[in-house]
Amino acid sequence: MGVNLGSGGFDATLDELASLAESAGDEVVDRVVCRRKVPDTALFVGSGKADEIKALVMGHRAEAVLFDQALSPAQQRNLEVHLGVPVADRTLLILEIFAARAQSHEGKLQVELARLQYLSTRLVRRWSHLERQHGGIGGHGGPGEAQIELDRRMIGERIKLLKKRLAGVKRQRGTQRKARERSGVFRVSLVGYTNAGKSTLFNALVKARAYAADQLFATLDTTTRSLFIEGASHSVSLSDTVGFIRDLPHKLVEAFETTLQEATDANLLLHVVDAASPQRDQQIAEVERVLREIGAGQVPQVLVYNKLDNLAPDLCPHELRDLLVAPSGVPVPRVFVSAKDGRGLDQLRDVLAEAVAGVLPAPSKAELSALSSRSVSDNTSTQLLT
Repeated sequence: MGVNLGSGGFDATLDELASLAESAGDEVVDRVVCRRKVPDTALFVGSGKADEIKALVMGHRAEAVLFDQALSPAQQRNLEVHLGVPVADRTLLILEIFAARAQSHEGKLQVELARLQYLSTRLVRRWSHLERQHGGIGGHGGPGEAQIELDRRMIGERIKLLKKRLAGVKRQRGTQRKARERSGVFRVSLVGYTNAGKSTLFNALVKARAYAADQLFATLDTTTRSLFIEGASHSVSLSDTVGFIRDLPHKLVEAFETTLQEATDANLLLHVVDAASPQRDQQIAEVERVLREIGAGQVPQVLVYNKLDNLAPDLCPHELRDLLVAPSGVPVPRVFVSAKDGRGLDQLRDVLAEAVAGVLPAPSKAELSALSSRSVSDNTSTQLLT
């Protein structure tokens, strides 16, 4: 359940949470919203709303409850006791999706590290069958306390091992990057909000068969292919990276450091945007925030407005290529494409050729336009699953 701070509706966040749940293989059976000035410290939503959720859980025979905001360990445990079903917040849901989708050895290590770091904060009093037993000399703790300490130590040791293994992967990737730098290969990375169509665009450009689907986080592992740019008579290295999302868990960003390093070390970023999404501008802003967080905020970009085929005819642009002024004030080339039917791909290849040659055009005054802004809701929500 979320907290409405009075700045808008729940629709956008609810729809995205529902998409996350569906990506995890769950079925949403109901939605619950509420208004509060601040979250309740014990149950996040207060006892009255918790009772309402409990009645819905029983009525729908729901198997779990999802919260759109991060819950504290105490809030999660209290809600599970009160509702009688497992409770997961947005962070745990994303982690579970990543765990199910990771394919490479590196990706599996990264996801396991993030999940263990998340779970390590939720050990205290999660074992009702091993509650502390009072008694004995001095009233020392019983087996429950020992079990918690044992689990904490085992998780800590596993985290150290995973970090050590990932450090080795990072060194290997660093060696590979230095080799590419010495060879003079121009490096291009696809970045963007999840489900913006990065993998579909990647496949269209390099004739690859990377997995692509209309779902959040369809692709997690980085795929790199060589792309020949005819206009520059030059090949570039094109990488498809993991998608971003609102409130992406910090530990997940940290765990995927080696994968996200592809964007940091790129010569050019193709920032893929779902042109038909009502939350397009908010999604652009979220991607820009994560790029700054990982140190890729200063890498030159081209905005690729994908899914042109999903736009109504009266909303389609007259020109497939123009320039925008980013919030930072820097003019950014923009290309409208449809990775599905191929429109705009020739214009995108032209922009890539100019980037390789270092001659991306300067904007004219008539071409400068600002990105439109839409209000971002601070609302959060709950989903019930069957």
